[in-house]
Amino acid sequence: MGADMRAFQFVSARDSRHAIELLAQHAPAARLLAGGTDLLVDLKSASRAPQVVIDISRAADLKGIELTDRGLKIGALATHAEIERSPLVRKMLPALAEAVHSIGAVQTRNLGTLGGNLVTCVPSMDSGPALLALDALAIVAGPRGERQLTLAEFFVAPRRTALAPDELLTAIVIPEVSLGKPAAFVKFGLRKGQALALVNVAASAWIDSGRHVFESPRIALGAVAPTVIRAPLAEKYLAGRKITAEAMTEAGCIAAGEAAPISDFRASAQYRRDLIAVLTRRALERVANRAAGGDAERENA
Repeated sequence: MGADMRAFQFVSARDSRHAIELLAQHAPAARLLAGGTDLLVDLKSASRAPQVVIDISRAADLKGIELTDRGLKIGALATHAEIERSPLVRKMLPALAEAVHSIGAVQTRNLGTLGGNLVTCVPSMDSGPALLALDALAIVAGPRGERQLTLAEFFVAPRRTALAPDELLTAIVIPEVSLGKPAAFVKFGLRKGQALALVNVAASAWIDSGRHVFESPRIALGAVAPTVIRAPLAEKYLAGRKITAEAMTEAGCIAAGEAAPISDFRASAQYRRDLIAVLTRRALERVANRAAGGDAERENA
């Protein structure tokens, strides 16, 4: 252990129930260890290092990707690489496969977990916008039982979620109604690969082929506010509107106005707003093209 790394107690959980028991025993001084790609950085910081580390990496009931009566369930311990390779994800949620492919290097994707990415809750996360655009739900468990949150409810502030100190994110569920919904993810960073997003955008919409209009559009933005956010005004503008280049451009401009980007050493707030407008338009164009290509079009009930 490095000289500047604070000592901590290490315990291993057998499954999610055992993890909750350990959290109840040690919270709020405990942190969970899954893939470790984020936690290991924090362990080197005396201000953020926990007193207890609970290893949940062997909890089999937190792993796996499967269709359930709720929708497509992705265990919190599913790695980015497993999600990217999953035939179910690639068929039903290609935008999510695109998003996780953009996370870090291959080593990070092999170790890092979806749950860890979401719980760390940095505004520039890549998985968040894709899941938010597909109305994904967070399944949370604790001593008081299980509860279900929308991701908008789950994301509270930078590095802060709605999880209580003794609660655990067990899974993400993409509802059945969103499976196969045309969606796209786009990201802009300062390097071609392994870069944090300056802006990332995900969009989804059903396409009414008869009227050639957007239905149930969703636009989610990352790295432009304290948390990943939706752009409800842009979504309202698009709903029922004809699919045209002008409409998609205008939706991008509206979305840019809904964000609250900051200026930092990587980019100015105005540059980020310009990126939001462009990337939103590109994401919507991909959604329309994906639907037109027959990837997924909503059947009339």
